[in-house]
Amino acid sequence: MLDTGPGERRLIDAAFRDEMRHVAARAAALDEDGCFPSQDIAGLAAAGALAAPFRAGDPVVDAEQLPEALRRIGHASLPLGRLFEGHVNAAMLIRRFGTPGQWERAGREARAGALFGIWNTEGADGVRLVRRGGGLRLHGGKTFASGAGHVDRPLITARCEEGGIVLVLARPDAAPRADLSGWKAHGMRASATGSFDFTDLAVEPEDIVGGPGDYHRQPFFSAGAWRFCAVQLGGIERLVDEARLFLRGRGRHEDPHQLARMGEAATAAETARLWVERAARIAEAEDVAASPDAAAAAIAYVNLARGAVEHSGLEVMQLVQRSIGLAAFLRDHPVERLCRDLATYLRQPAPDRALCEGAAHILRSTQPLGEIWR
Repeated sequence: MLDTGPGERRLIDAAFRDEMRHVAARAAALDEDGCFPSQDIAGLAAAGALAAPFRAGDPVVDAEQLPEALRRIGHASLPLGRLFEGHVNAAMLIRRFGTPGQWERAGREARAGALFGIWNTEGADGVRLVRRGGGLRLHGGKTFASGAGHVDRPLITARCEEGGIVLVLARPDAAPRADLSGWKAHGMRASATGSFDFTDLAVEPEDIVGGPGDYHRQPFFSAGAWRFCAVQLGGIERLVDEARLFLRGRGRHEDPHQLARMGEAATAAETARLWVERAARIAEAEDVAASPDAAAAAIAYVNLARGAVEHSGLEVMQLVQRSIGLAAFLRDHPVERLCRDLATYLRQPAPDRALCEGAAHILRSTQPLGEIWR
């Protein structure tokens, strides 16, 4: 939980807001393949943001603080937002499935400035947890790992010799295991995304978090997607803000065509915000896992929110580019980079399946549409 009471420091305070201004100012310089926002991560640590998801207290995340924090970070830098969202995801998995000792150790490391992450994507061979020489070791690697070589404590999925998939809180050594050479993406260049080879890395029993199948346990696996939607929302709003600055600066803010486009863009951005805020409340409600019906409803709503945010993002990009014109495609204009980052980040797995699963829940329900998620 991000705010455990009046005696706790709130995540979004003056230090956090000030750091977001610095993050936004540094973002353009970091738009290079293989870059990693080390200074930004250090700033988040200094502002208490890395430690916040690991604070003691109720395990149910604050449905106001966290969405707002993710949105603000995404507004400043989508690559940084991707890294922080992974940090939060790892914290929630450790809290939900780990032991009290694991949670306490992770909290100490986060307070010391450690960056956590969650890496699941892998090639055909994947990552295996094997017994060798009387101990446990990892074999194989992960792909599309954001922060590869920079994340201090990656929480990864690994297949056991018995066949199940477990979570391992790995302890990377000094060996050169990260390879960022394959990350030649259109956007999100500063996320240091690449492959990471875990072969022969030792694993202690206390590094295994939860049991087989916990990572994919529902509703948490699917309903947690609202968090990356919140980061995307920040990027969407930033595009509208940049367009407003450009139009006012050029004296074009009273042109009726520009007014119409900005009205549509603001509507799309606010639509995304409303979906994200409600998705967070539904997904993080205390009783979400109490019944199959509540779990299914949460998954369905978040699946639909994913599509709504994607649609809003694509619409805003088009409207902003049309409003600004050719300048929006020049490399020295912030909108050019922001559109690349957002377009890349919007490419999340299985969007069609998410949409259809959300629609299937509606069609199965016997309640009126306005009461399904009440």
